[in-house]
Parts: sequence; C-alpha cells; structure tokens
Amino acid sequence: MSKRDYYEVLGISKQAGADEIKSAYRKLALQYHPDRNPDNKEAEDKFKEATEAFEVLSDDNKRARYDRFGHDGMKSGQDFHSSQNMNDVFSVFNQFFGGAAGGSIFDEFFGGGQQRRSPSMGQPGQDMRVRMQLTLEEIAKGVSKTLKIKKFCTCETCSGTGAKGGSGYTTCSACNGAGEVRQISRSMFGQFVNIAPCANCSGSGKIIKDLCNTCNGEGRIAGESTETVDVPAGVSEGNYIPLRGRGNAGRRGGDAGDVLIMIEEKEHSHFIREQDDILFELVVSYPEAALGAKVEVPTLYGYEEISIKAGTQPGTVITLREKGIKHLQSSGRGHQHVHVNVHVPTSLNSEEKKMLKDLAQSEHINPVRDFGNDHSESVKKSAFFDKMKGAFSG
Repeated sequence: MSKRDYYEVLGISKQAGADEIKSAYRKLALQYHPDRNPDNKEAEDKFKEATEAFEVLSDDNKRARYDRFGHDGMKSGQDFHSSQNMNDVFSVFNQFFGGAAGGSIFDEFFGGGQQRRSPSMGQPGQDMRVRMQLTLEEIAKGVSKTLKIKKFCTCETCSGTGAKGGSGYTTCSACNGAGEVRQISRSMFGQFVNIAPCANCSGSGKIIKDLCNTCNGEGRIAGESTETVDVPAGVSEGNYIPLRGRGNAGRRGGDAGDVLIMIEEKEHSHFIREQDDILFELVVSYPEAALGAKVEVPTLYGYEEISIKAGTQPGTVITLREKGIKHLQSSGRGHQHVHVNVHVPTSLNSEEKKMLKDLAQSEHINPVRDFGNDHSESVKKSAFFDKMKGAFSG
C-alpha cells in the first residue's frame, strides 16, 4: 500500500511555513491522539501518519530531500511509519510540543496534565535471551518444554508501584511534574533548547512518598517464573520464539520486557541434518552386500526395515521417504538418506584368513584388473588421472 503525500496528510500546501506545519499537526494530533481515541486502530494509524509527516516536513533537510525525491528519498533511514512503535511516535510528539515550565502539551490538549498511559510511572524491563537445546527427534515432531527463568518479577507487596501501603506520590519538585527538564543555551547562532528526562523522577513527573519495604521502591524483586514453550516441528538452529511481556518486570510499574527463546540443536550420535533431510551411514558386512539382506535402521520415528539388494556397492544411497523433519512453513516432511558402506575387517583369526584365501581363488570374487595395452586405454587412463588431479588441486 503506497503512502499518502505528506503535504496531503497535514492538509497544507507545499509552500507552507514552519508555523503552518506545526499548527496543522497540532490540530490532527488533538483529533487522533490515542488518549482521546482509546482502542481505535484507525485513529492510532492516523496519529502515526500525521506524526511521520510532521517529523519530515518540520526538518529542513528531510523536507528538501522529500520535495526532491518523494518517499523514495526517505528510504536511506528507517521507515518511520512501519518500523517505529508508539513510544517512538510519542517521542517525536513530545520533542516538538513539550509544554512550558510547569506543564506539558497534554495540559493544553486534555486539561489537567493527563499523562499517556503507557509507559506509566516506571521504566520498561529489559528483554531476555534464553537458550533452548533440542534433539533432532524433538525438532522433527515438535515439543512442549517447561523452563524456569530467573528474572525481575513484579513486587507483590506494592503491586509493582514501589509505594508503601498505597501511600501514593508527590509532584517532582525538580521538573514540576513535567517529567522532563529544559536547558536553554545561547550562542552566536541563536538560542538552543535541550529537553531531557528528569533525572530526579526518571521522567515520570512524580516522586514516591514512602518506599515499599520489600522492593525499596523499585516495584520489582529478583525471582523466577515457570514458562511453557510450545516449539513447532521443523525449527532450526538460530530460530527464536518470542514470549511477549514475559521478560524482566519494569521498574515501578513499567512494561515488562520480552523473552526470546533461542533454538540450539544438540549434536546427534548418528544422524546428520541437511535442511529437512536426515543423513545416516549404514555399514554392512561383505556377505550382506554381496548376497543381499534385510536390515533394520533407526529413524527419527523408530526403526525401519530396508532391503539391501544383492551386489550392493559401497556408496549406494537408499532413500526413506517422509522419514525426515517436518517442514516448518508447509506440509510434509523431508526424507532420510541411508548411505551404504561395506565393512572391511581389520582383525582376523587364522581360520577366517584361510577361508578368505580360499574364497579369493573364485573367479567371481576378485575385481577385473585388465587395463589393456592399446593406445585408447592409455588415453582413458591419462584422462582419468587428470580429472583426479583437478579435483584434489581445487
């Protein structure tokens, strides 16, 4: 879906000045702000769209690039509307419309200094990465795992607020409840205003009256949780499963982080994975290869009987269809490829040696080694060794 023209979004002409741009955005922000339109996805999208347009057109460099190249000129950086979350949108909102000392833009818009609901008083918790090792059997079929995760958990004594016995909060004296402080500097180029979160209240605008004795005002304590993770069949090393909001609890009621379950494959004792196929080497005896045999081989789903045909040569591959790993993104499964090798004994007793010597006299046992003496055979031999040299020399 193509984006609308930024000037069209704000309802202004391409000749609009800075004040007109700001006024147009102020009007749209007032109309579509999430605090005025709770649980309204359409209004939230319009608020994001207007903020994106304002973020570009209020910056002279970005506006010049946009006027020249359109939306394609904005692709050198991240696409604001599609990649930024609501915290980033509000960051732009607050940066340009932060209120004067003693208040904020929310005072003007909503009266009474109403604050955005999320994040609340606190700071968001950190995401966590947890490694989960899986066998090929578990990967092939899918599995449900239960994990114990050590993390910061919400303090039950104060319900995560950090305040003792519901004592509540007082307005931060450092920022007068704004949650941010402004520093004005002057130079030969003019006046500059730097806006930063208030260090005294961590940007909340409020100070806890009495700290919770259990968490000392943090709103969280060290603990652990038990999480059940449903792993779909077909995952691979490096895939991850997100558990949204199950990570570290935020400080003083802040949103919890996520847990990212990182998939690792355990090395198998006799299987090798190749995408969704399984490779297995089967070693048979010389009599089995020469005479043929029925042999049971392991698979990810139990044992399977295969037929070794009489005269099977080393390097023969027998494919067991649908005995591999289930495809993650589609139906069906990979295959298991059985590579046949012939066992050559390294230790024989005298009787076995005599039996093999007698057997070696049979005309059907030994390979034919008649290489010929004519020129054509010499050419074939020379070409063969040239190819071998090339293969090993790279």
